[in-house]
Amino acid sequence: MKAVMSRLKLQSRASFPRLCSLVVLKNGRSLSISSDKVDGAPKVQEVETVKTPPMEKLLVLGGNGFVGSHVCREALGHGLTVSSLSRSGRSSLHDSWADSIVWHRGDLLSPDSLKHALNGVTSVISCVGGFGSNSYMYKINGSANINAIKAASEQGVKRFIYISAADFGLINYLLRGYYEGKRSTEAELMKNFPRGGVFLRPGFVHGTRRVGNVKLPLSIVGAPLEMVLQHAKLLTRIPLIGPLFIPPVHVSSVAKVAVRAATDPAFPPGILDVYSILQRSR
Repeated sequence: MKAVMSRLKLQSRASFPRLCSLVVLKNGRSLSISSDKVDGAPKVQEVETVKTPPMEKLLVLGGNGFVGSHVCREALGHGLTVSSLSRSGRSSLHDSWADSIVWHRGDLLSPDSLKHALNGVTSVISCVGGFGSNSYMYKINGSANINAIKAASEQGVKRFIYISAADFGLINYLLRGYYEGKRSTEAELMKNFPRGGVFLRPGFVHGTRRVGNVKLPLSIVGAPLEMVLQHAKLLTRIPLIGPLFIPPVHVSSVAKVAVRAATDPAFPPGILDVYSILQRSR
């Protein structure tokens, strides 16, 4: 009986490498047992099957501007592939990091010129806005952004983030074209990107703003007001003048939240007011 059992064990050991091939997936690596022997035992081979995550490709509209340039720099800091759009097809920024941005030539008022810039893009952040006559403000804050939203939707972009503006009560009527354009863009965004559309509504955005060769230190006023007013939300409920107490927010906070909203698929769609921006930027 012992002789029979020993023979069966020898046959089983000899046939194991021929009959079995095991692949174990763990932490993205494959372990396989081949039929080759090493000292009478199956040889274990390790095969690399590490999957790299898909690269996020971000298009920033208004990348030459105050908020847009900070958004570009924030995105580059996260290792994203960043591109932007300008009428000249090049940057007007004088910072070295701007050389890492891919610049496209295009005009938001000519929708056909946007298609090449949207090729392969996974998310868009629009910081486009401007002041002037009511008709001009509506065109820049409304029509231009609406064109971009429609073009991005047609190209299959996953997420679209729009830098809008807080309501300032009576000021809204003085800058009617500005706010009507902003709100029209928000409505279009929710229509085309119900699950991936986010619009930020900051108030006064402070930081160091460059106008030509002059640098304006807006934080001299903005930073103290932000510190005080972010804890005085009840003041915004005062009739007529309440909205004037909306706290300022630093440009880096706006950029940080915008990039996070553009790249995090779990980021909820909809409106982010000043207080939400301040909270999420911490």
